[in-house]
Amino acid sequence: MAPIPALVSAAAATTHLRVATNVRNNDLRHPVLVAREAATVDLLTDGRLELGLGAGSIQSEYAQAGMLFDAGGRRVERLAEAVTVIKGLLKGDQVTFAGRHYRVTGHTLAPLPLEKPRLPIMIGGNGRRLLTLAAREADIVGFSGITFRGGGAVPPDLSGWRVSEVDARVRLVREVAGEERYARIELNALVQQVIVTNHRRSAAEELTDGSNATHHTSPR
Repeated sequence: MAPIPALVSAAAATTHLRVATNVRNNDLRHPVLVAREAATVDLLTDGRLELGLGAGSIQSEYAQAGMLFDAGGRRVERLAEAVTVIKGLLKGDQVTFAGRHYRVTGHTLAPLPLEKPRLPIMIGGNGRRLLTLAAREADIVGFSGITFRGGGAVPPDLSGWRVSEVDARVRLVREVAGEERYARIELNALVQQVIVTNHRRSAAEELTDGSNATHHTSPR
């Protein structure tokens, strides 16, 4: 489902549940539009939105929309510019920005979101460039544990969920953010699958089959 109407619908059926995008492909929407939609959703949900953003990773999404699938570094660079624009608009600034990918001149939002100084922004993914950007700019750093090979044409690599790989990514975020900022960052893990079972070991083996990930089970 399209995320924005789904979020508003979920929030309307609850009173305390926070709602979030996890994550919106930056290349499919201009940052001014993203900021406008986020501000509106925050108002309609009484200040319960978390805006999750990503750089895009599945080539078929681009091909089907007739869009060029740039190299990862270029997509992260574009996301970095978008985050600058979105943050400024959500704080209530009049934004003028001239970057390599976006140009915005004297734009402001009205009405503004309820959350102050602005609603939380999550940046999620798995690559070093993306997580470096998240460590510098995000309120919430999302670890997806997924690497797409061949533009998404082959099964995703889930080896990012090995204990050693998780440790390395958390360490990267901590080093880039610095201790003071790191203490304020929320770490988020994207759970790829949930199995309700009384047979934990077999379920763990099923989840990690072929992924080179690591599983641990412990007694209750």
